[in-house]
Amino acid sequence: MVVGCLLADWCQRFLEDWSAETGVTNEYRFFVMVLSDRSIKEALDAGRIIIDPLGDDCIQPSSVDLHIDQYFRVFRNHTQRVIDVREDQEDLTELVDVGSENPLILHPGEFLLGSTIERVALPADLVARLEGKSSLGRLGLLIHSTAGFVDAGWDGHLTLELSNVANLPITLYPGMKIGQISFFEMTTPADRPYGAAGLGSKYRGQRGPTPSRYAENFRKPTAS
Repeated sequence: MVVGCLLADWCQRFLEDWSAETGVTNEYRFFVMVLSDRSIKEALDAGRIIIDPLGDDCIQPSSVDLHIDQYFRVFRNHTQRVIDVREDQEDLTELVDVGSENPLILHPGEFLLGSTIERVALPADLVARLEGKSSLGRLGLLIHSTAGFVDAGWDGHLTLELSNVANLPITLYPGMKIGQISFFEMTTPADRPYGAAGLGSKYRGQRGPTPSRYAENFRKPTAS
């Protein structure tokens, strides 16, 4: 108890000294704040966070469960010689609709794109992180390779980068829980949230699994 009080006192004095030296006020917090289930519900009720549709059993202690849609983008491995990042990738994948009842079978070593059923929208002062479900990870299913971060101001469905690192095929049933999204508060609202003019945001408002638009970086200066 004494150590905790001393540490809290030291942190407070450090913040005050740092603020006096830099002119930056204490509104800039040094600790990452993850929204709890209560805060998530409050943000949803206030319309600051939008998750549509939202199931009654989807809010976890510090995250919200998301579900996989019936649409997938499968790579045309046999017709493409190479993936040239400077070229448009619309023809690199083929959109597949497995229907609402049939599973997609993801084979070992295979990579394809999926999408959340839910549309997710964030305000200018929150970012989010999408991660896979632990039980699916234990089967060898990964739901993203690098794109687990959701920027402030985002609005759209989330594309999933699905891969099977197991030795056996994995079935993906439309509507099954596929991941969980958690929310983090920023020090201040973003001056230019995702989708603002001049940022070159490529995926705002996307619906369904959306192919890469990285080639746009070679045509004009934009953010990644």
